[in-house]
Amino acid sequence: MPKAIETPLGQVTVVEDVIATIAGYAAMDCYGLVGMASRRQVKDSLTELLGRENPGKGVEVRVKDTGDLEVDLYTIVSYGTNIFEVAQNVREKVRYVLQETVGTEVGKVNIFVQGVRIAGES
Repeated sequence: MPKAIETPLGQVTVVEDVIATIAGYAAMDCYGLVGMASRRQVKDSLTELLGRENPGKGVEVRVKDTGDLEVDLYTIVSYGTNIFEVAQNVREKVRYVLQETVGTEVGKVNIFVQGVRIAGES
């Protein structure tokens, strides 16, 4: 269900994939995050085969009936960092960026740490 925003000049509709892309870019900008873990293996594998980058990888967005957003982020953190602090920083950054760019309240930002990796390793 796309997010519809009413303005005096009309209605703006934002699709979940756009919100996921914004959240993915915001998360990857945080210190201690190495990457995102894939939740949709087939779609993300196909995107990688086609040579395109998928910034929404590892992000699931739900628009509630109240209009609030719920975002799930499946992350991989850097070895040696405080996982709780990294998760808190990611949560705050994603919530702030979505509120500023989409202009709507973000109800929940759930962080799922799927792995730990040494930064710079593939």
